[in-house]
Amino acid sequence: MVYTETIDLQGHLFYAVTVHLPKTTLLTISNERGYIMCGALDVGLLNEKLADRKIIAGRAVGVRTIDDLLKAPLESITHEARACGIEEGMIGEEALLKMI
Repeated sequence: MVYTETIDLQGHLFYAVTVHLPKTTLLTISNERGYIMCGALDVGLLNEKLADRKIIAGRAVGVRTIDDLLKAPLESITHEARACGIEEGMIGEEALLKMI
């Protein structure tokens, strides 16, 4: 099953997607500039093989819901996310607001 919802953070709209798969759930919250995602995100791949795309993204581990993703600290981020002022340890909601 795939679920989508719109999230309003301080008047800015983000799009959340939950994908229920066998034995795991994929979670992502995005806007037109970047996204945060559950532990399935391969930040190393984005930084190394896809660096030319300049993807703004962060990864949180141990999350099970969109609300968890908003509240969880980011475990890793892309180089482009760092350039936007996003840091490891920053909670998801705060990181998303830096993507505006």
